[in-house]
Amino acid sequence: MVRQGTSGKSGSKPKGTAGRQAGRPPLKAVYRRRRLFVGLVLLLIVSVALGGFAAVSGAMRASEQASFTDRNGPDGQAAQATPSATPSIPATPTCDQGLVTVSASTDKGAYAAGENPLLTLKVTNGGKVACEVNLGTSQMEYTVTSGSDRIFSSVDCQAESGDLVKTLEPGQSETANFPWQRNRTVPGCGAVSAKPGAGGAYYMFVARLGTKSSSKAVFQLN
Repeated sequence: MVRQGTSGKSGSKPKGTAGRQAGRPPLKAVYRRRRLFVGLVLLLIVSVALGGFAAVSGAMRASEQASFTDRNGPDGQAAQATPSATPSIPATPTCDQGLVTVSASTDKGAYAAGENPLLTLKVTNGGKVACEVNLGTSQMEYTVTSGSDRIFSSVDCQAESGDLVKTLEPGQSETANFPWQRNRTVPGCGAVSAKPGAGGAYYMFVARLGTKSSSKAVFQLN
């Protein structure tokens, strides 16, 4: 005998009961998986960041090490700075006094009776740079000879003398003239009564400036 009002099958869930569909995991498991995934992502980001920082730090240490090596040499010792070659400054050319020459000349080759010769001393700078030369009377001497006979010297009776320093440019010359009175002199300017001979006699004139002497200039007295 069947009772009225009871369900035909025992153990059936009433319709409308809330619950997860069959085959889907519970919510707690899903949350755990999401948290695990997020944690793994964060760990990966941190690892990458730390790895990048380590790489940058390593590069900086390598750069500092290279700089230190450059400054201190390959063996770590302090390297001494090598002085750069200083361009040599050419020396200022100086006067070569050996190129300063003295010459002697007369205004004529032969003189008539009563005509006085004009003796000329000439100094020339034959160098390529300017030279200072003392052209004062303290350095000059005019000497006339005839063979071995010393006839005249301008220093024998010279009352006073002085210095006169001048700059001679390359190739420049200076001259000093001395009118000779056809007289004889002796050292100390003693009295001499004799006179140079005439009648076509030949004489030699030598000019001196300091330690430099000229070659002989020959002239004739009539």
